[in-house]
Amino acid sequence: MVRGIFSKLPPLFSGLCLVLTSLYAQAGPTPQDTLNRLDETGRKQGYWKVTAPKADKPGYQDGQLIEEGRYSNSKRIGIWRRYWPNGAVMSEITYQMGRPRGEYRTYYPSGKVEEQGSWDLDRNTGTFQRYHPNGKLAQDFVFNANGVRDGEQKYYHENGQLAVQVHVDEGREDGALKRFTPDGQLQQVAEFEGGVIDASSSKYLKPAPKAEDVKVDAKAAPAPVVTQEETTNAIAFRENGYNTLYDRQLRISQQGDFKAGRLWDGKRYTYDSNGILTRIQTFKKGRYIGDAVITDEDRQ
Repeated sequence: MVRGIFSKLPPLFSGLCLVLTSLYAQAGPTPQDTLNRLDETGRKQGYWKVTAPKADKPGYQDGQLIEEGRYSNSKRIGIWRRYWPNGAVMSEITYQMGRPRGEYRTYYPSGKVEEQGSWDLDRNTGTFQRYHPNGKLAQDFVFNANGVRDGEQKYYHENGQLAVQVHVDEGREDGALKRFTPDGQLQQVAEFEGGVIDASSSKYLKPAPKAEDVKVDAKAAPAPVVTQEETTNAIAFRENGYNTLYDRQLRISQQGDFKAGRLWDGKRYTYDSNGILTRIQTFKKGRYIGDAVITDEDRQ
């Protein structure tokens, strides 16, 4: 679990912590609640449910529950739950005085946990975990009170094997970095100081295989579809042909030859919440064949 922030709060908030803990356990209406109540001044009070239709929440059926939680004087308090259009929980976020503060979780539409940690107004604090869609741990980070990664940071392959282990000091890599293949073999070692890599100490012990040398497993995961957030740069997307796709932050997301609108021979790029490139998946004939080594050129 993440480290709580309430031990650092003044006595006024210590009592509030107990209230929130109780609400987290209940996280639902009580028999005394009047649903969606407004007081005499028009402020939201008590338990509220937001249902479809709602212009900014497409995909839900009329009357379907979108989110629910409590208000106090029109400010969110306690746990608020939001739901996917399929009815599964999308997120559980703790609020204090109308702002997200405390433990939270987000979920995939399948119901598996996507991310969990502790939020302090506008930043992560304490421990943080992100999971692959298959339920395996993807990232295991530690943030300091200022929302900066600080301490040992770990990335994992989809099969659960450790992918990268590195120490970070106030947001900068400092010390040894180790990178591992999906089968657990040490692939790269490097030394950092203040976020700068010592090129003389960086070496690859097990180079990644070339895509053309890898046999395609027909049971391997197919290449991901192109999402609405991905776009080309100034040219039309070629359903059959070579494309470079970018995400909303203008980072490369997919690159290579496409067939029938799906990545056929190329790479898929994944970034963490800080915008750092963490993974390059390689696809051949529309199937995943392994992860490519992340080079300094890739990080530019």
